[in-house]
Amino acid sequence: MSQVGVHPRIARRHPDVCENDVVVAMRSMIRYKCRDTGEWLAVGTDAKSRLIGLVYIYDEDEDFFFVFHGMTPPSGKTLRELGLER
Repeated sequence: MSQVGVHPRIARRHPDVCENDVVVAMRSMIRYKCRDTGEWLAVGTDAKSRLIGLVYIYDEDEDFFFVFHGMTPPSGKTLRELGLER
């Protein structure tokens, strides 16, 4: 099973989102896409059924996801980019 790393800045900037919320959201992604920059954008639900917006990089060789942005609710821009209009 893939490993998920979570940048500690997420909880500092968004105190309502803890590391476990991000890991659960990564494992229950609803939609995701790779941006031209190589980073990935996704939304998933946490254990509290909240929709969380995620930005991460994926190392295919190591099968490792590193999430460096996570917030709830996801921004309108994130939802539009993923085709999930409000």
